[in-house]
Amino acid sequence: MRIIVTGGAGFIGSHVVDACVAAGHEVLVMDDLSTGNAENVNRKARLERIDIRDAQGVEKVFASFRPQIVDHHAAQIDIRRSVADPVFDAEVNVLGSISLMRQAVQSHVLGFIFASSGGAIYGETPHPAVETAAKAPISPYGAAKASVENYLFAYQKTFGLKSVILRYANVYGPRQDPAGEAGVVSIFTGALIAGRGVTIFGSGEQVRDYVFVKDVARANMLALDYVQSSVGNANNPDEMAFNIASGVATSVNELFNEMTKIIPAMSKPIHAEARPGELMESRLDVTRARDVLSFSPQVNFPDGLLQTITWQKNAKGASEKRVH
Repeated sequence: MRIIVTGGAGFIGSHVVDACVAAGHEVLVMDDLSTGNAENVNRKARLERIDIRDAQGVEKVFASFRPQIVDHHAAQIDIRRSVADPVFDAEVNVLGSISLMRQAVQSHVLGFIFASSGGAIYGETPHPAVETAAKAPISPYGAAKASVENYLFAYQKTFGLKSVILRYANVYGPRQDPAGEAGVVSIFTGALIAGRGVTIFGSGEQVRDYVFVKDVARANMLALDYVQSSVGNANNPDEMAFNIASGVATSVNELFNEMTKIIPAMSKPIHAEARPGELMESRLDVTRARDVLSFSPQVNFPDGLLQTITWQKNAKGASEKRVH
């Protein structure tokens, strides 16, 4: 298959590219490298530096490559930036996505996979959220993701664009940049490796579902098979969607304690004021992904943390060697 992976130089997208290449697919990465890193891109994939909001540039890439599948990971992913600048967030995450959908229809692609956010669109979830749960995003980022899901449903109904929506939990793993907008696992890892104090925003009792990035990449491969063979005419966006998660809720305080079993902390964490737009409870039910996609996480949390920390130590060491 010829597959375009948008955001394929980024943390999650680059692992998806690796999985596609390993499966024998021909892959083109579209990434403006504003947050992605060209070094993350698999050498067997083709990289086009382009902003998904550039409709003419996107059209040229599609015309040249003639993709059969679009796997859409390019996004503005910083919740804090979405709160500070919701217009920019919507321009990238909503308008950029619509531009891709439009081009996918015009290019007669076979399927469209969209990286959504189970951690942002459901709102507070004191119980594990199933795909049909009410949507109550409290950040502009979450609102944008929910909006794109609705556009995909509309494009399916109006233009026949077959789509799968993957609602990710909190993804962690190698290649996540602790210096940029990063997940808490990467940020804590960077601080612990450097011997700095760790800051926890709020009480630390916020709970999240942490899923390893290679499990997420595998979910994309399962979605690729599904979108080609089994997608019916959905009656709503939820029938197109799958929660991709571990199914286990972990508090930030528990995360810190688990990580310090691998890298001892120099001091107790510092607690700062909670940040606007962030949830207290985010739990996801993975039953539908298990039953329909045959997805189940294969990397347990301690092993995933060890792989993440090992990668980040090696990356830090390589960076220091280049400096000297």
